[in-house]
Amino acid sequence: MPITLRKVFPILFFLVLCYLPTYAQDEGNALKQYNLERIQYNKQGMLILGSWAVGNMLWGGFMAGRTSGELQGFHQMNAYWNSVNLLIAGFGYYSAMKEVPSAEFWETIQQQQSIEKILLVNAGLDVAYMATGLYMLERGKRKDDARIRGFGKSVILQGAFLMSFDVIKYFYHHAHAQELPKIVENLSVGPNGIGLRVVF
Repeated sequence: MPITLRKVFPILFFLVLCYLPTYAQDEGNALKQYNLERIQYNKQGMLILGSWAVGNMLWGGFMAGRTSGELQGFHQMNAYWNSVNLLIAGFGYYSAMKEVPSAEFWETIQQQQSIEKILLVNAGLDVAYMATGLYMLERGKRKDDARIRGFGKSVILQGAFLMSFDVIKYFYHHAHAQELPKIVENLSVGPNGIGLRVVF
């Protein structure tokens, strides 16, 4: 008895229907795990930034009372600057703790692009910080103001640290993003939206 398309089609259709929920669940779990790793990167980054901030605040506060002139200005600015860093690290860690890993494809893409853009913008700001520090250093030399020179050196140091921090974080997140195509390799994006590519 010959097998016709009319007889085979219901079987194939049934198999696809059975496969879809399993695939959707696996895909959702994989995306959740992917987003969980991204959140973990953010938590670790905020812990590093917070540790740097606390160390600078303690050392800067300790040394500012035991030095004078340029060195005192350097330690004072380190303490001031890192009080802001500590607030940023605390807020960033809290936000990462509250974030629920998404299982949605488009939300995952948006979150990944967002963190990479933020880090690149931050790196640009870090360059501006260093430029400001150089200006303060030069101004301190012109005015023969040791305290301003100390401030300038501190801002250059803090800007350099933040730029290194943001660039390294960017490359970690960018490398992590390379795993995303493997997760969604069975999805095809077309003019009519997202479709599932099923291979028999």
